Amino acid sequence: MGSPMHDRKAVLLAAIAHPNRIRILEELRGTVKCNCELAPALGLEQSNLSRHLKVLTDAGVLVSWREGVRVNFKVADAQVYGIIDLAGTVARRTVPSPAMEEA
Repeated sequence: MGSPMHDRKAVLLAAIAHPNRIRILEELRGTVKCNCELAPALGLEQSNLSRHLKVLTDAGVLVSWREGVRVNFKVADAQVYGIIDLAGTVARRTVPSPAMEEA
């Protein structure tokens, strides 16, 4: 059985581990945006975006607050980008690209 810290790490990694959630985090890198800006920037339906934002917020990866009708989002801890960047580095070295799989 894992420790509470193992559980917390798993929650964090599971929250990030979706292509659209990574795209959301990249879109928020160094900035604050409302969901009304994120949907068109990412080409996601509002309902789909809302589900992903909820997962990220519930896991503590994002923080949100309301300003009038706008709901703004930002990354809670910028160190999450270290995880994303490292995953990209490892993926480039170890995960075959779709073009390689077809060959």
